[in-house]
Amino acid sequence: MFRRRRPTDQPDPSQVDDDLSTEQGDTELESEPDPEPAQDPVPGGAPRAGTGRPQGPWDSADVPDEVAVNRLDLGSLHVPVPEGLEVRVEVQDDVVVAATFVDGQSQLQVHAFAAPKSAGVWDDVRAEIADSLRESKGSADDVEGPFGPELRARVPEEPGLVPARFLGVDGPRWFLRGLVTGPAATNPEQARRLEGAFRDVVVHRGGEAMAPRDLLPLHLPREAMVAGPDGAPPRSLELPERGPEITETQ
Repeated sequence: MFRRRRPTDQPDPSQVDDDLSTEQGDTELESEPDPEPAQDPVPGGAPRAGTGRPQGPWDSADVPDEVAVNRLDLGSLHVPVPEGLEVRVEVQDDVVVAATFVDGQSQLQVHAFAAPKSAGVWDDVRAEIADSLRESKGSADDVEGPFGPELRARVPEEPGLVPARFLGVDGPRWFLRGLVTGPAATNPEQARRLEGAFRDVVVHRGGEAMAPRDLLPLHLPREAMVAGPDGAPPRSLELPERGPEITETQ
């Protein structure tokens, strides 16, 4: 199942750090990257393109050829369509901002941001999220996870605290953030398929100049942009190969 929806109908723990593009910090536009040594890693994050990153999420230059993965093209994000998982597109003000994987009662929301070419941002972002949670009477523990440092958090929501995991991966001029909620936030077995989906995400950064922490541009997949008889996008249609339904929910 693939859904386009407006993320206003459920609690959103990602609000604790708001949109990364509103945070204070680097504001210099990132232009076309200069050639750099392949062995020079992004501090605290993923190796630069061409270093043969051992696992995903992948930069578009580093995707291994030996494993074929069916992915949806959302622009800067190419996301897998794992068997048994639902993939949703998050829309705010008619702009696609994120992709969400749904596995039963568990969800993984994925955002992609621009980052400086000289350093990663996950260390700073992680600290900002933790501070925001603690100020709002939540909690956050910095732990080592399957993708490196992550936050195991408890987010204030009525009527109490909701468990969540904040994942982060620094890539070459991009930063990928994942938010895990539901049973997968505390149960490793429940999280396994969502972590696998996160690992298969591919980021296409592009060469355009962007301010660090700006959202990378996303769009609906081509299957969802086929016009109906009245010129409007269809309410539902079949994707080739897998055949999940694409529905728009207001």
